[in-house]
Amino acid sequence: MIDYNRVAKAIRYINEHATEQPKLDKIAEAIHLSPYHFHRMFKQWAGVTPKEFLQYVSLNHAKKLLQKDQTIAEATYQTGLSSTSRLHDLFVKIEGMTPGEYKKKGKALDLRYQFGESLFGPTLIASTGKGICHLSFVDDKDNALQQLRKRWTNARFGEEKDGHIEKLQQQLINKQEDLDEVKLHIRGTDFQLKVWEALLKIPAGQLACYSNIARAIDNPKASRAVGTALANNPVAYLIPCHRVIRKVGGIGEYRWGSTRKQAIIGWESANAENNDANI
Repeated sequence: MIDYNRVAKAIRYINEHATEQPKLDKIAEAIHLSPYHFHRMFKQWAGVTPKEFLQYVSLNHAKKLLQKDQTIAEATYQTGLSSTSRLHDLFVKIEGMTPGEYKKKGKALDLRYQFGESLFGPTLIASTGKGICHLSFVDDKDNALQQLRKRWTNARFGEEKDGHIEKLQQQLINKQEDLDEVKLHIRGTDFQLKVWEALLKIPAGQLACYSNIARAIDNPKASRAVGTALANNPVAYLIPCHRVIRKVGGIGEYRWGSTRKQAIIGWESANAENNDANI
């Protein structure tokens, strides 16, 4: 398993020294690896070299993806399919809770949770038994668990194994080469569920802006509300709020850290391009 902390540290160093265009040996030195081992580690994680990865996280690349999205967004959202990329909604199925379940905030519900690892750092995953209800990236275990309990104030919690959790943990560390359907069982308002379902239709390696999502749910004036729905996304990565950036092309904020968002975007872009090249 790749040490994501080293990857993140390298990305932060690159960002902080962007104007200097640091060479491989400088980046490697900053994360206490030899240039050879850093190059090998990074390519094993991203599928591309550090130099190539920089192209995928650049502002110019983000702007190009947004410009491309202006022409493909409507067709993609309408059909739910893409000719060039496999979409999240082909393997992620959302089941929204009933109004009664939503109101109870987990009353009489047994939530199982487990901490684990992923390509983008430690995770906390929880399941209702019907499906995954929570996935977050973890920097502090106590705080992560506290946030989960806060969302499900009336539920009973147990750090136990669960089939939904175990399957997802495998997919998060195996680069999703063989995707099985993942069922989500989540709490959200009707508006939030519409936003989260729209996010599933953004292909991996592509980006959208808030106004694109607002148009996709037939509420073009709701860009600000879309941003709020993204901030309340209970399932990181699978509901890909990381694929939404500001219209000017900046990466923007992310609930689990802007460096992690940049890492996911770059990783997905590199892998999507490699997949297209192999078709």
